[in-house]
Amino acid sequence: MKLSLFGTALLALGCGALRTTAGKPGVGMRGHSFIESLQMRALDQDIVTWDEHSLFVNGTRVLILSGEFHPFRLPVPYLWLDVFQKVRALGFNTVSFYVDWALLEGNPGHFTAEGVFALEPFFEAAQKAGIWLIARPGPYINAEVSGGGYPGWLQRVRGLLRTAAPDYLAATDTYMSNVCRMIADAQITNGGPIILFQPENEYTWANDYTPFPDGAYMDYVMKQARDAGVTIPFISNDAAPLGHNAPGTGVGQVDVYGHDGYPLGFDCASPTVWPAGALPTDWRALHLQQSPSTPYSINEFQAGSFDPWGGWGFEQCSQLVNHEFERVFYKNTFAAGVSILNLYMIFGGTNWGNLGHSGGYTSYDYGSVIKEDRTITREKYSELKLEANFMMASPAYLTATPAVNATHAYSDNADIIVTPLLGNSTEDGSFFVVRHTDYTSLASTSYKITLPTSQGNITIPQTNHSLSLDGRDSKVMVTDYDVQGIELLYSTADIFTHQTLLNGSKVLIIYAGQNEFNEFVVNEPGPFNVVEGGQNLSRLGSASKSPILGWFTSTERTIVQVGDLTVYLLDRRSAYQYWVTAVVGSPSKLIINGPYFVRSVALNGSELSIKADLNVSTPIEVIGAPPGTKTIRINGKDTPFEYSDKSLTMNITLSTPLIELPNLESLGWTSVDSLPEVQASYDDSAWTVVNQTYTNNTYSPLRTTVTTYAADYGFNTGTLVYRGHFNATGWETSFSLNVQGGRGFASSVFLDGALLASWMGNGTASSYQTTYPIPPGKLEPGSSHVFTVIVDNMGHDEQSVGVDYMKAPRGVLGWRLYSHTKATSTLVAWKLTGNLHGLAYVDKARGPLNEGGLFAERMGYHLPAAPLPSSSSAPSSPLDGIPHPGVAFYATSFNLSLPSDEWDIPLAFAFPGALSKSSPDPFRLQLFVNGWQFGRLSSNIGPQWVFPVPEGILDYHGENWVGISLWALNEGGAKVPAMELRTTSVPIWTGREKVVLVDSPAWTEREGAY
Repeated sequence: MKLSLFGTALLALGCGALRTTAGKPGVGMRGHSFIESLQMRALDQDIVTWDEHSLFVNGTRVLILSGEFHPFRLPVPYLWLDVFQKVRALGFNTVSFYVDWALLEGNPGHFTAEGVFALEPFFEAAQKAGIWLIARPGPYINAEVSGGGYPGWLQRVRGLLRTAAPDYLAATDTYMSNVCRMIADAQITNGGPIILFQPENEYTWANDYTPFPDGAYMDYVMKQARDAGVTIPFISNDAAPLGHNAPGTGVGQVDVYGHDGYPLGFDCASPTVWPAGALPTDWRALHLQQSPSTPYSINEFQAGSFDPWGGWGFEQCSQLVNHEFERVFYKNTFAAGVSILNLYMIFGGTNWGNLGHSGGYTSYDYGSVIKEDRTITREKYSELKLEANFMMASPAYLTATPAVNATHAYSDNADIIVTPLLGNSTEDGSFFVVRHTDYTSLASTSYKITLPTSQGNITIPQTNHSLSLDGRDSKVMVTDYDVQGIELLYSTADIFTHQTLLNGSKVLIIYAGQNEFNEFVVNEPGPFNVVEGGQNLSRLGSASKSPILGWFTSTERTIVQVGDLTVYLLDRRSAYQYWVTAVVGSPSKLIINGPYFVRSVALNGSELSIKADLNVSTPIEVIGAPPGTKTIRINGKDTPFEYSDKSLTMNITLSTPLIELPNLESLGWTSVDSLPEVQASYDDSAWTVVNQTYTNNTYSPLRTTVTTYAADYGFNTGTLVYRGHFNATGWETSFSLNVQGGRGFASSVFLDGALLASWMGNGTASSYQTTYPIPPGKLEPGSSHVFTVIVDNMGHDEQSVGVDYMKAPRGVLGWRLYSHTKATSTLVAWKLTGNLHGLAYVDKARGPLNEGGLFAERMGYHLPAAPLPSSSSAPSSPLDGIPHPGVAFYATSFNLSLPSDEWDIPLAFAFPGALSKSSPDPFRLQLFVNGWQFGRLSSNIGPQWVFPVPEGILDYHGENWVGISLWALNEGGAKVPAMELRTTSVPIWTGREKVVLVDSPAWTEREGAY
């Protein structure tokens, strides 16, 4: 990338300009001068540097507010910009991203990052949105993906993973050399957006038998990046604040130490219950002990929760980590002085195509700020926007000194506790984070507060009222706060933003909860006027002094003019509707009130062009537009407007289009048997013979004469099918089988086409062992028979240090066919299949994980235009189902004609009534859309039955192909009770760029398919 202006353009995203302490030459770490500190930390570049307070980018001190977003969980590159713009509109300036090794090197030694797996379009979209990036390529990433990002073939590497074992390190070389080169090309030193690099991931704990922390291992991983050209600083994410690999700890140390924090955990069962003691109150003290010379960094802080098979669903998780959580917990991290903060996740996305680990289902919505369907309707998005904009407008925060502990000294009520961040002088401003002493409290608490200011200690409110903190809330009060060169002596209400706008006006927006009393003083000798509202406003002080202004918050807006400053007083919900928007080609900004979402603003002469999203008809107000504005275009359309005092107003009336979607239940479906292997006459001559007498899998040593572990034969994803041939003696009485597929898996065992039994699975069991009785007289002496075993591989487990959990094998682990004496057993000769050709996977466009081993998948019948064989197909629908145990595959097609050039219309496939823990006919379902596997449903486990599929996978202007595999687990067979294609939100009139279809190759006859 040759985008030399990128670094300059992004300086506006940081928090304030470079400042020194108390107006004196800056003092950096441990007594070194500021310049010496930068030189010490410059590495091989001088663009990204740091001191103990924060990062500097091109010499400007910046606050890093980041959100986690994984491109591989949204396999439509033309939608990445949409997500970046929604992150940017929060006030954030950075996105952190993982790279999933398993998707890029599915076949060892064959690295490929093309199509939806290419990283360059992700970097370009970030750059276009004005977003910096933190690269986290691993090689281990965790991330609730299969194997924690490790490709399944690592099960064949004998060495201990995440250690300096030579064969493991050698296995990482191809991936790391390639991916780190791509990252190096896009780092900010080469004009790209990447400013930080994280080697490894949560390298925090190990068992007692493994050297830890292993400096040689970490040095090797970091050297891989440096050798590939990465020169930007290395940052860590210790899973807890334990100080591992921090500067000064010796070998394996990073440049900037960071840690993670998930204080509420991941149990979404009781989302309103906040456990006592979960609020971190010692993190500042730990930072000063562990890494005082680096900025305080939290590289993953909780923004949602993962949810397991059988869980409560992500809407409930979003209630656990909701807007109240943000008010209390995020402001608590600010109280600790964090200056690099990454929220995990900002957008979760989808575990399409088997990429998730066994602990989670298809959705990875995570209860995030931005929902899986990319909508921003959760209140937590709006709350976070208020907090982020305030922090970005507060450069003094970065050099203020946080207290190590909260204190009751400032409040007159012991139920209120305050953490001060004191400015180095009265010119720098101070911050006071106010919360309930019992942070879980739901009480409404009245109090007064005494704050130090440049005019001495002031007990507030000075008027005859009290302040209040209502329920799970927290406030950041300020004193001697710089508002565009004007001093705000104090404010008890939260600040949303302050800006010098495009028309030169200076604006401050403050807000509070409904019916709260708040007070502020602007040290401005100019005139005071009420511009709008003011019925709830009170004023104390003489005309010669700055007035003390107090007000009770209501839904009615109040605007006051204090000298050159226009102050907006809002209730919190009204503040949610305001957007601070940069103007393309100008250092100034506009504030826009009203839309669902604002993407960008450009000024061309007298024409103002706004790209925004609206979901309802609404009035819109543009604050700060130049008085010479003659034309306003919203999403390319001329929009009539009126002038009012300091703003332009217009009314937008939406004519929502009629969205016509096909009725899935009335379409013509074709079906084919997708488990023909149960038939005794089935020809499995092309299958892989299970004959390997050893395994490198150190996690599960062999207990049988040959290994039946799927990974030993190159099958690492999706459904596994085994056939076990034997010649009967006539004395067989039972068959013992041990299978493993990961949490939530199921299995079925057939003998000569008859079901012995199925394991239905649950949300916790990873394996299942049982003995199946053989009916007396079933097996005649000398007769040939075959077992067919189908195992649902739910993804590989995540990896620890010292225990190779990732190597927990999938498939058949052990077996024995007992005689009646149980003294001997009959030999069984096994064959195995999984995805067609295993490691040499066929579908390069959809990647190595998208397909499993079902017959329909091996033949490619899930792909567009696949001709299901007429000899075995019938006009049967999933609603008809199958009357016996087994697997059926159903296919159909439909056309869409949706106005998506102007409207964002999120869609999902839904299966109402599919979940039932008590149904006698449980089933498993896979959903394929244009060949992409976008849903795995377990009727007896749940919780997911609605599966969003993004535009770009779905063709909104043409033909779409849908495939459904239905696995009936019991003798009664199974059928889908209902199915539909539905919208997940109202249509949104959008200013986003046009979505281009991803490459979804249609069916062609597959060589070697069986």
